[in-house]
Amino acid sequence: MMTNYGNRITQGQFSFLPDLTDEQILKQIEYALQQGWAMNVEFTDDPHPRNTYWEMWGLPMFDLHDPAGILYEVNECRKAYPNHYIRLTAYDSTRGWETPRMSFIVNRPKDEPGFGLLRTEVNDRHIVYTIRSYATEKPENERYG
Repeated sequence: MMTNYGNRITQGQFSFLPDLTDEQILKQIEYALQQGWAMNVEFTDDPHPRNTYWEMWGLPMFDLHDPAGILYEVNECRKAYPNHYIRLTAYDSTRGWETPRMSFIVNRPKDEPGFGLLRTEVNDRHIVYTIRSYATEKPENERYG
């Protein structure tokens, strides 16, 4: 049985689990590096499911092979954006793949307002559904905390 702890944003791997500890995050980083994947840290205050392009924290770490160094960057991003969503993405640059292979949230705001579903009737009684984030009711950088 899957459980969504507190109706949290569920994007990426491990999203139905409790927050990963730094030790568990480090293990995932080690796994990604063993596969030859590059890591990058991203953050946002608008985690809408269609908002796939989050802000990057620095450049992708193609040349960083030390898990502790990547965790250091995660923690620096946490310090700078404690009330934002932060995720780690592992990118496989192997020819033919060239795609993110792993992505998971490593930081989230204490209060996650969630999303609303807006239902609209249009031509010929067709129903159109729109998902909107409650967080976007506030200006950018004032959405959490």
